[in-house]
Amino acid sequence: MSDDTTARLALPLLVSGQAHKEETHNEALALIDLALCCAVEASAVDAPPDAPLPGQCWLVGATPRGAWAGQAGALAGWSGAGWQFVAPREGLRAWDRARQCVVAYTAAGWESGVVRAARVLVDGQQVVGARAAAITDPGQSEGDVAARACLAKVLAALRAHGLIAS
Repeated sequence: MSDDTTARLALPLLVSGQAHKEETHNEALALIDLALCCAVEASAVDAPPDAPLPGQCWLVGATPRGAWAGQAGALAGWSGAGWQFVAPREGLRAWDRARQCVVAYTAAGWESGVVRAARVLVDGQQVVGARAAAITDPGQSEGDVAARACLAKVLAALRAHGLIAS
């Protein structure tokens, strides 16, 4: 963290004896407004739109141009007075309206539509959990008993994952 900005979102800080503190404060609020409960019109966009509305945001693509030059990967928001940018930090998430899914920033960059979890619950019931061990295929000559045993293992695994009822 520098003496002028916060450590995570680089929000401007007020300093002792500063003139026009309201400008610094308002800039910080505008950046918070972009990043908090974020929804973007689209992601991986390289050129700013021609007629953005105040409050609209985009995730800047890898080769930005125009007013977005030098802001690759940033969250870009139109304030009505100009563009404001929030540099992505690991864990930043946004709702992508164009793709209708969550985009999240990781060490590898923005990823779209990926859900990471230890397990998934629906109405309090686990429907997906950790991957179970592989089920071996029955041999060609093993006959009906082996095939039934294999199917029983498949059904048990599906039940254990909550994908079918017990």
